[in-house]
Amino acid sequence: MEAGSVAQELGVTEEAVELFRSSDAIDLHLESFVWRRIFGYDLNRVHRGGFLGRRFFGHADFPTARQIGLAGATWVISTNPARFARGRQHAFEKNLGALRTLLQNASGVRHVRNAAEFRAARAAGDHAAFIGIQGGNALDDGIDALEVLADRSVLRVTLLHLTSSRLGATSAPGGRRSAGLTHFGRAYVERLNELRVGVDLAHISRPGFFDAVEVHDKTLPLFVTHTGLAGVYEHWRNITDEQLALVADSGGTVGVMMHSAFLGRRNVTVATVVDHLQHVVDTVGEDHASIGTDYDGLIIPPKDMPGIWAFPRLVQEMLDRGWSEPRIRKILGGNALRAIEALRG
Repeated sequence: MEAGSVAQELGVTEEAVELFRSSDAIDLHLESFVWRRIFGYDLNRVHRGGFLGRRFFGHADFPTARQIGLAGATWVISTNPARFARGRQHAFEKNLGALRTLLQNASGVRHVRNAAEFRAARAAGDHAAFIGIQGGNALDDGIDALEVLADRSVLRVTLLHLTSSRLGATSAPGGRRSAGLTHFGRAYVERLNELRVGVDLAHISRPGFFDAVEVHDKTLPLFVTHTGLAGVYEHWRNITDEQLALVADSGGTVGVMMHSAFLGRRNVTVATVVDHLQHVVDTVGEDHASIGTDYDGLIIPPKDMPGIWAFPRLVQEMLDRGWSEPRIRKILGGNALRAIEALRG
């Protein structure tokens, strides 16, 4: 679609649309693949919400990513914690193969493993698709289970999800939020470092967060791919300024998510999302703020940010606040790309 048509549809300026399209925009966390597994959600078809409107899914797909100009994203394989350890690993390996095949066969989409491959895909006009794991218990039958990641087809692992595991404690209610990483969890982080697989500390308990930082290779960046900031809105899901500073000190980045319940108490809009980004900038500088929407992750996004097609509204809000073009480009994807390059080139 022409920039003018997109601008008119979204109620933004052509400048916002063109700035988004010309940036290396990267969404650090998309959950769409889980719905393909559950009921055959077609990632090769355009979606504009589901039968529940903007709730829960219908937020992202490959054609829309290409049409809007989303340069790259991490498409995530989530773990079913109800399976036994070997069953989880078998399911992960099966799903990894299925996702790689899906990416290989999708028009204008390319599976990438590092910054160099991202840039090559970008130059060819393709959407660059990284792969991530949501829930390190996908591979917790022993440290040797991580060898499946040695080919670097997976960019990063979110250590914990909504349940505690052999690795440690989740931040979610009902978990042992006063607990941290286990000895196995610490060894797991060290092995991920050796394999140059990114360590993502979204969802982890606060004690577990500090445990992971303690054992993490200080030469590698940390990620919190999808979160809110407790300095804007205190919530069990959001990270504190102390946690934020530790990610920045590692050279890493923090992706602000789109789930309204984690961003504010009421009347959450695109402006609220930018409030969280603003807090990152004000606290640790503009080099550590990114976007990790969690679209299709059972979330309820702001009414004016119902899916990836609305990304130019995020840019418009940043422009309206007088943010410079270089800052906006960093937040849209430059910071994420820098951290990915530091991780594995």
